[in-house]
Amino acid sequence: MEFAKVILKQGKEKSILRKHPWVFSGAVYGVSEDLQDGQMVDVTDYNNNHLGTGFFSDRGSIVVRLVAFGNEAYNEHFWEKRLQAAWQLRMNLFSLDTTNAFRLIHGEGDGIPGLIIDYYNKNFVVQAHSSGIYFKMDEIAQAIQKIFPDNCETIYCKSSQTLPKTGTDYHLFGTNTETIAKENNILFHVNWVEGQKTGFFLDQCINRELLKYYSKDKKVLNTFCYTGGFSVYAMSAGAQLVTSVDISEKAVKLAAENMELNFPASNHQAIASDVFDFLKENKNLYDVIVLDPPAFAKNIKSKHTATQAYKRLNIAGLKTITQGGILFTFSCSQVIDDVLFYNTIAAAAIESGRKVRVLHKLSQGPDHPVNMFHPEGSYLKGLVLYIEE
Repeated sequence: MEFAKVILKQGKEKSILRKHPWVFSGAVYGVSEDLQDGQMVDVTDYNNNHLGTGFFSDRGSIVVRLVAFGNEAYNEHFWEKRLQAAWQLRMNLFSLDTTNAFRLIHGEGDGIPGLIIDYYNKNFVVQAHSSGIYFKMDEIAQAIQKIFPDNCETIYCKSSQTLPKTGTDYHLFGTNTETIAKENNILFHVNWVEGQKTGFFLDQCINRELLKYYSKDKKVLNTFCYTGGFSVYAMSAGAQLVTSVDISEKAVKLAAENMELNFPASNHQAIASDVFDFLKENKNLYDVIVLDPPAFAKNIKSKHTATQAYKRLNIAGLKTITQGGILFTFSCSQVIDDVLFYNTIAAAAIESGRKVRVLHKLSQGPDHPVNMFHPEGSYLKGLVLYIEE
């Protein structure tokens, strides 16, 4: 099967030969006439040697996102093969008896740039980050139904946020809009129609589990709580008090509902407040604090502003926590790399005047794998800090 062509400039094939899946506009020598956004293309080097196959984009600096390299074939079995491989990995990571909520397809990490599929208790939420993927929604849905007939009640496309000009949200199969999903035997309400992203933040699974280790008999504060994931895990470990704080009334309500679902008689406070204000007003009360803000940097232009925001937030957290406390701090901004994040937190520690040690360096869960040849797929950074004095 042959497609229209994107021809690279001489010498610009090296990154593709190293299996990096992105072709940038500056590497392109020429393209076939009348190429449309989202169209499938073959990529060749300057001498017309075939390098790979992917989706063309006329938006932004990434011109092609490759889904096949060299002699790999893109054919009618492509979606089934990639989905089966991804499911096999997740079944090595999780038991459906204890965890039925996880990311099934993580873009480049699973060999399909531009595609996210999250699985919630027999419901698939599909999100396109490129036009090419969006145009293949029906094929993706058909492959899901074919491979997982016993584990598929609903397939929902949620792409209006990621493709605001062309993407829409609609049911590809089934009619469910919500479910109660299970992660490490802890229950969560998930509504993929009304919730943020696909309904739940799955990338913190192993980090929520680590929080349990530090939460027994402690007073725990979970900021930017959203659905209260860290809060419920802390209570499951026997925390003395858990406080969930978010500026959104809706988020605070979700956190309270999820706590009630698991621990109806717990000592839990769900408070709608600005996090910075709350930290200023509640010093020396909490032994464990979670700082998990939304992405402060959406793009490279906001990098400096975001760095300052992370610094201010962590100074506030460090000044609030008790002596001997444990601080979990995160950044999900892709443009803030590990080194910059670490240095930002170090600067916050210096300015706070606290004596701080690093106990853990954290990342996204294994159901959000990083392609070895695409390090940009590592976006979640975290540190666990011990505040000695």
